[in-house]
Amino acid sequence: MPDDSRPLPPGLVILWVSRDPEAARNLAFMYARNSRRKGWWPAVKLVVWGPSAQVLLEDARLKAELGELREAGVELLACKACADRYQAAAGLKALGVEVRYMGEPLSRLLKEGWAVLTV
Repeated sequence: MPDDSRPLPPGLVILWVSRDPEAARNLAFMYARNSRRKGWWPAVKLVVWGPSAQVLLEDARLKAELGELREAGVELLACKACADRYQAAAGLKALGVEVRYMGEPLSRLLKEGWAVLTV
């Protein structure tokens, strides 16, 4: 019998690190959006990290889906160090993504027990 006495994680962090736009569209974005709309997680954060910063700026379909994520209540974040490496910080900010250094915030979320999905 499963132990249901454990507290649930406060939310879900999706780390999008892949260059693959199909993985972003069909896993990271779809799961993030549905998780909020259907109440699977109390909070969802999508973190654009590494090469995904460049992919997001180059893919019109992904850019268009950001509005749906935002409307569903997904918090959109990007690692500033990575965005700077790809000269993507200004473009991400223009899309409404909060660009900040993510090492400390991610460490805090992990220590707080947030679930993490990496795509």
